[in-house]
Amino acid sequence: MSDSSYSQIQQQQQTLSQSLSPQQLLAVQLLEMTTVEIEERVRGEVMDNPALDAVEPDEAAPQQGEAVDVDVLYSSDAEDDYSGNDDIPVASGGYVPSMEAVYSDTVSFGETLLEQLGSLTLSPDEMLIGEYIIGTLDEDGLLRKSLSEIEDELLIYNNISTNEQQLLSVLKAIQTFEPAGVAARDLKECLLLQLQRNASGKDFSLHKRILDECYDDFAGKRWGAIPEKLCVADDECRDAIADIVRLNPRPGASFAEGLGVSRQQVMPDFLLDIADDKVYVSLNNAHIPSLRVNDDFVQMLDRQDVGNNAEHRAATLFLKQKIEAAKGFIGAVQQREMTMLSTMRAIASVQKEYFLSGGDEALLKPMILEDVAKMTGADISTVSRVCNSKYVQTPWSVTPLKYYFSDGVTMSDGTTQSVYELFRVIKELVDNEDKYNPLTDQALQEQLAAQGYDIARRTVAKYREQLHIPVARLRKE
Repeated sequence: MSDSSYSQIQQQQQTLSQSLSPQQLLAVQLLEMTTVEIEERVRGEVMDNPALDAVEPDEAAPQQGEAVDVDVLYSSDAEDDYSGNDDIPVASGGYVPSMEAVYSDTVSFGETLLEQLGSLTLSPDEMLIGEYIIGTLDEDGLLRKSLSEIEDELLIYNNISTNEQQLLSVLKAIQTFEPAGVAARDLKECLLLQLQRNASGKDFSLHKRILDECYDDFAGKRWGAIPEKLCVADDECRDAIADIVRLNPRPGASFAEGLGVSRQQVMPDFLLDIADDKVYVSLNNAHIPSLRVNDDFVQMLDRQDVGNNAEHRAATLFLKQKIEAAKGFIGAVQQREMTMLSTMRAIASVQKEYFLSGGDEALLKPMILEDVAKMTGADISTVSRVCNSKYVQTPWSVTPLKYYFSDGVTMSDGTTQSVYELFRVIKELVDNEDKYNPLTDQALQEQLAAQGYDIARRTVAKYREQLHIPVARLRKE
């Protein structure tokens, strides 16, 4: 990294640090944590602060335990869910689900990349940029988003100001990681990255020329045209093409398959149930102990003599600091729970038809972070923190919250449809096409238009690529 880039990133971090109070920083940190992480943090805080008491879930009354119907999304009763004696806040533990929902999440590929990222010497914000890029990779290990999109998202959702040059510098570092080809922005770059990782010492100059100068012919399997264009012998070109074909176009997918299921267990952060045609949501905090300020500490402070005795002043200051820290932590936990729950209520309200249907993707409505922010009164960055790395258990699956967010597609009648439904229709059209005369993007666009989808051919091409469906000539049998 250049010194100028490092200085600019460091300056941005200092500006952010000055804009948030310690209590605000604590609230942000807790909001970003998953259920497992918040449980560990709560228990650690109880160990560190003698003024903070924990009441295990099986000992506590389930004040937060009633599931909330999304039809009363805007009820103000949530503020009354947290009450305690003598104006001391108490955080409650929530109801115990009928069964612990834990499932394996194949995240070993991402973890491996993060471990390699940690071995680099980076500034704090460069590390966050690297983590964001890794989190943006698709299941094949490729980067489908443009650097300009990532630049905007880092600024909006993470308050990190960067530029494409800095992003490219971090991306190039990630592209040196194992497996070779990871973080490539397209298939061509993926193959070139693997050729550059030349462990065998073989001369790959012709291979690179094929990809650089004749990529369209290579991708279209017009391999007979390549030797003439490059002025090389047919057999030499044929051997080079055979080497390229043996490269891995999906470095991330093959790595994940080799590892199998990750040992990491994912605990859902929310529980969603259906009853009497209503959707109920709640926090899955059954294993998180309730918190309260230690009564003995409060009584000790009340009994503390007032005077100029240095020992008494020190004792009084110690008691006050621990009690204030306990109150502040409890307040931050309360704020996290209220923000989490209001966000999930908003999501459930927008996607109510989908949940009532039992998970019919055709009923998923277009929804973006801004929609939820407007409903909850929170800012977009807060909603983003709630939805990042959080999961909800429904009666039929455990799903990341990000799944419920998608762009809208305008129909010919003026209504909007979720992009997920459009993906399903495109896949269905391709699955049922004539394999000897596959549908071009123009043909797909015309068939979609006949079904009411008012989208351009280039948009069809973009969605087809996102579905990892090759162009028509490569699908031809």
